[in-house]
Amino acid sequence: MTISDHLTHFSGLPVFNHTDQQTLKTSPASVAHRLAIDWDAHESGTTMEEVLAEFVAQAWCPEVEALIIGDWGGTGQGDDSEPVVEALVSSRERLKSLKALFLGEMTGEESEISWINQTDVSPILEAYPQLEVFYIRGGEGLSLGRPRHQKLRELEIQTGGLPSNVVQEITQADLPSLERLVLWLGDDGYGNDVTTDDLRNLLTSGPVQNLRYLGLMDDCRADETAKLLAEIGIPKSVETLDLSLGVLGDEGARALANSSWIRSLKKLDISHHYVSPEVVEQLKTLVPEVDDSERCEPYVYNNEENRYVAVSE
Repeated sequence: MTISDHLTHFSGLPVFNHTDQQTLKTSPASVAHRLAIDWDAHESGTTMEEVLAEFVAQAWCPEVEALIIGDWGGTGQGDDSEPVVEALVSSRERLKSLKALFLGEMTGEESEISWINQTDVSPILEAYPQLEVFYIRGGEGLSLGRPRHQKLRELEIQTGGLPSNVVQEITQADLPSLERLVLWLGDDGYGNDVTTDDLRNLLTSGPVQNLRYLGLMDDCRADETAKLLAEIGIPKSVETLDLSLGVLGDEGARALANSSWIRSLKKLDISHHYVSPEVVEQLKTLVPEVDDSERCEPYVYNNEENRYVAVSE
């Protein structure tokens, strides 16, 4: 599956798409502003740096609190986000109220998720000390450096295959306010080389002490991840565990059900899963809310069962 639709809301705000050339008729802080370059604009030579410069030149720009960067032009052809990151850093004085940023929000028609080339995004965290929400789509070339940020509450990284270096960088991060951490681990055929040890280190020594929401999603090794969680536990503050979009089956689900901490959860999300109805019912006796929607059947080839994550390409 690829991502087929753009967000309609981000960080609790409706999305206002500036590529539609509408006139902003509301408070700049009441919408999430989306900037993107379509194919025609890219072919005519328009760059995201130019679009962003025009945007920040608006008199109301210092009031903007939420910003979405979509296709920066040439994304599907391999152009990475480095010029966009540089332009965002240069615009920090005009975007002084920015609290939420999504870098790379694009559909599969614009660029498959595994084709999105990112870069070192750590300068963004340094430039925006008021940032509370940071979403990134695309893992190729992505680096967070060694993040240090006092106010970041939500970090979500959406990939078709997450490089292990990103998990290792988050493990070393100083993010004392982090409450929501979501990682789309993806498929090992598209770059997911995250190991069990990487996740163990993240959950035992990373900035997870205040998490209320933990997402290890779109995971091609979901059973192994679930067994690890059952073994080492999750932060006591976690209320929602999100293992959706992956290949969770009975082996991993039973490990969760037999864990010592499962009853501490308020919600467990396993949507897009391969768990039998019997084991799902067992989970529902332990957790107040279980999202078990979109149960999948394995694909049998050469007498072998194959499972697929929801988003990989």
